[in-house]
Amino acid sequence: MIWRALYTLAWYLALPLAFLYLWRRGRKQPDYRLHWAERLGRYPARPAGPLIWLHAVSVGETRAAAPLVQALRARHPGHHILLTQMTPTGRDTARQLFGDSVTVAYLPYDLPFAVRGFLRHFRPEFGVLMEMEIWPNLLHGAAAAQMPLYLLNARLSEKSLRGYRKVAKLVGPALATLAGIAAQGEDDAARLRALAPVQLRCTGNIKFDLSLDPELLALGQQWRRQFGTRPVWAAACTREGEESLLLDALARAALPADALLVLVPRHPQRFDEVAALLAQRGLRVLRRSAWDGQMPVAPEVQVLLGDSLGELAAYYAAVDLAFVGGSLLPLGCHSVIEPCAQGVPVLIGPSSYNFADAVREASALGALLQRQDADAVLVEVARLLADPTARQGMGEQGRAFVAQHRGAVARALALLP
Repeated sequence: MIWRALYTLAWYLALPLAFLYLWRRGRKQPDYRLHWAERLGRYPARPAGPLIWLHAVSVGETRAAAPLVQALRARHPGHHILLTQMTPTGRDTARQLFGDSVTVAYLPYDLPFAVRGFLRHFRPEFGVLMEMEIWPNLLHGAAAAQMPLYLLNARLSEKSLRGYRKVAKLVGPALATLAGIAAQGEDDAARLRALAPVQLRCTGNIKFDLSLDPELLALGQQWRRQFGTRPVWAAACTREGEESLLLDALARAALPADALLVLVPRHPQRFDEVAALLAQRGLRVLRRSAWDGQMPVAPEVQVLLGDSLGELAAYYAAVDLAFVGGSLLPLGCHSVIEPCAQGVPVLIGPSSYNFADAVREASALGALLQRQDADAVLVEVARLLADPTARQGMGEQGRAFVAQHRGAVARALALLP
């Protein structure tokens, strides 16, 4: 109890700073300045009838939750779905995926009064947390309200385990309140058990059960026609600092003179920053926001800047190969599953702890190449752009890799009411 009391006190002390953070983030993303009451457990009218709650912190988790949402609708057709996030981009993604068919809201900050307000307002029959969202007051509050709460698609890296071990007396009892835990893999399960003596199952990674949107695939194919016959590669989900590394390596690489780079930063608040970086490098840039996708891309354009939301699948559908960001710097890599599912050859940098199992298996199959720095990545980009047979083989292995890991949603559903 003393650990939880200290944790709660820290939250109260930090609350003004949390709202100051939201206000400052709002300078670049005005949506951060909206719906602040929800952060404190106050919401508009609740939808009528029984309700199931899923929490997916941001964009990746929200997309991963899509097949689970569909499966829960099929199992509980009379129930309404509440989907919560912590970020505006996650909230926007939920709206893009589900429209008004689900209720979208922010999860409150982990303060006892805010948690009680959230649970009393929505009264979920049960709740699902995606991946590794461990909020002690929320978990204990759900247990006190006798609301079963499950942790699905759980993953825990060695780095995260070291951090959680420092607060094991806070996190361990919270994990023990969960009605069920489904881990992505055996390594994740072992690390979770090292953190707390919990019962869990290994059900696989739900992200393998993604459904590719045919409209986005058709959009990407349309873009590809507008690119012409030139070779095209993507740098997707790039993080701050990675664009500079890639552009430095690109200046040294022996790529075809007409090669087009499709650059898609991970976070929308960085779109203008990356555009300015490209301008500083003297590169000829076309922004997606200024292109309707109906006209051919001029031969002199060197970079298409993907400054749009919800179109990542279309970008992958339009390119010959893709580098996935968050991997050149020690950030753990973003999902390699979606490009593999589309048969796109994948390149990443040295950091991959967020998708360690997927990277290891995809590499073993030949669907993915992992290299130690940006120069080595660009060497492979040049090689693969010149070798369509190698690209085809990697793409086929990528599709096979995703196909053999499907079924995680059905296995996870076995844990739920």
